[in-house]
Amino acid sequence: MRILVAEDERDLNRLICRTLERAGYSVDACFDGEEALDYLLGAEYDCLLLDIMMPKKDGHAVLRWVREKGSAVPVIFLTARDSVQDRIEGLDLGADDYLVKPFDFDELLARIRAATRKYGTQKTSVLQLADLTVDTASHTVTRAGQEIRLSAKEYAILQYLMQHQGAVVSRAQLEDHVWNYDYAGGSNVVDVYITYLRRKIDNGFDKKLLHTVRGAGWILKEET
Repeated sequence: MRILVAEDERDLNRLICRTLERAGYSVDACFDGEEALDYLLGAEYDCLLLDIMMPKKDGHAVLRWVREKGSAVPVIFLTARDSVQDRIEGLDLGADDYLVKPFDFDELLARIRAATRKYGTQKTSVLQLADLTVDTASHTVTRAGQEIRLSAKEYAILQYLMQHQGAVVSRAQLEDHVWNYDYAGGSNVVDVYITYLRRKIDNGFDKKLLHTVRGAGWILKEET
């Protein structure tokens, strides 16, 4: 999944991004509310982490803009303001969660998983297709009970395909949700990772799950 981190404390921003990237997320980072709006105009995100007390536009203003656009993207506020009234104000504006600084990074990851499940079809941390299982809480992948070790990018691609199993996923969709703004596109990077992933989840098994749809993209489905 692709996450936007809008936090003006640069050291904290860097630590959050590093934690999310290690957990397999694609991350874009910015340091004020106006920059956050620029990012939101140019990409689709699966979750937003917003500091409330940002310069130029605060987190509340960014959230108002997001909800006025009709977006239901999960939003988690990160803030040092911990009064009940502050929490009520943020939740009434449409925030999904509220994490008070300093916070534990494992708790942040759990809150992200909970917030993104709320708006998706995935209601548990386990995704299943035939004998392939992806546990999004532990980031473990098994097929026929055998653990499969994936790189962070391979895992992110597989999770996205599993969340859209049975549907064709285009190159543009993978680029938008698995890579960030540092990715220039226009190369065969996606194809290379798909090849790596196919080898790991399909080689040695009679039933193939990852299929290429020529000219359209890829689909994860059980052969009939």
